Amino acid sequence: MSVRETEGSTVAVHPLHRPFEAVIEPPGSKSETNRYLALAALADGPSVIHRPLRSADTDAFVDALHACGVDVARRAGRVNVHPAQERMPGGCSVHLGDGGTPTRFMMAIASTARRPVLIDGSARMRERPIAEGVELLRSLGARIEYAEAEGRLPVRVGGGRMPTGGTVEAGRTLSSQFISAILLLGARLERGVDLFVKGEELTSPSYVELTIAALQRFGVQVTVLRDTNGRLSRVTVAPGAIPACDVMVEPDASSAVYFLGAATLVRDSRVTIRGLPRLSRQPDAACLAALCSMGAREWSGPAGLGIEGTATLNGIDVDASRWPDGALCVAAVASMAKGSTRIRGLETLKVKESNRVQVLVDELAKLGCASEAGDGFIVIHPSSEGARAAVIDPHGDHRVAMTFAMLGLARPGISIADPACVAKSYPGFWEDLATLSGAARR
Repeated sequence: MSVRETEGSTVAVHPLHRPFEAVIEPPGSKSETNRYLALAALADGPSVIHRPLRSADTDAFVDALHACGVDVARRAGRVNVHPAQERMPGGCSVHLGDGGTPTRFMMAIASTARRPVLIDGSARMRERPIAEGVELLRSLGARIEYAEAEGRLPVRVGGGRMPTGGTVEAGRTLSSQFISAILLLGARLERGVDLFVKGEELTSPSYVELTIAALQRFGVQVTVLRDTNGRLSRVTVAPGAIPACDVMVEPDASSAVYFLGAATLVRDSRVTIRGLPRLSRQPDAACLAALCSMGAREWSGPAGLGIEGTATLNGIDVDASRWPDGALCVAAVASMAKGSTRIRGLETLKVKESNRVQVLVDELAKLGCASEAGDGFIVIHPSSEGARAAVIDPHGDHRVAMTFAMLGLARPGISIADPACVAKSYPGFWEDLATLSGAARR
């Protein structure tokens, strides 16, 4: 077996010594699930979300919506969402754990509640910034108060009059989730939301594009203007109905990248991600192109997109600003490449579940791989020396745990502490990873 649980809740990952060929079907997209849940909670009638992600993040979001007065019923392979009539009651306390997206979306949704909602999260979530999101919501007329420390959770949201909406300006923010939150809310507001982009580009604009696509999927009237370079310059969400919707969630591209990376690392291996379209709007689907530029071969068929490993991996210089979560996978693959790799556009990673760039530097060093980080970038210098054995500390971060687990299929001596942290986005990750050892390529 390629994965084995050891004493003290640590998982040892063993290298694969022969190529594999596998079809993997990751759980539903976390990004799409959260956006569809938010819109369904604000809609004018009952919606059905098919193949949603079931994870710690999305379960906490569902529980929070239910506490606020939204009837959310989990069924086999779907979630039925019956929004509250007119305004949701509120008058409750909700805890979103480590969920950055659910927390920020919940702040927007709760601003419509009749009675205040106290929103809180984990110790790490209390450290993550929310002030920019609070100010954006306040500019739309939302009532938000800090319950303890200024600029940090917990916050008390809603009660009294509905926010009215209007015109807002935003540029580079610490998280694109703030922008997505106000756009998702826009149609429910008397004046809608008219967003003008300051400066050259929004933070992680690909996730804002995903939000626009979700709004359009629900039939919300959205007008998008772009500059001569195709970048978002103005997004207008008109006031009006959010129609009920019957919607299917794609497989999660952010979870798929670890299996694409595994096939890239294990020479002559091939993996197909079932159900993930080649032209998926999910930002991390673009990670495929980066892996191919390092030497892997892309291929796709009726089942979905895929990748095949080759004999040589080369270092690259790449801008990952549109797929920052996928950058961890590329960095791990780069540690086994020929030549150095520079990955740019990583400004948002320092305020995720961990400071992901610094954690990459620290944990790669344990394996004998030198790297250096600066303002929004990391450079990986693969080592020609023998690999060191190490226990990787993911710092409670699901993406870090899955990244180094993938690397363990090609580099010996890797064990992952706190393996349960993957439940935040991919509860079945270890089981799916273990299948690769029994999927020898013929």
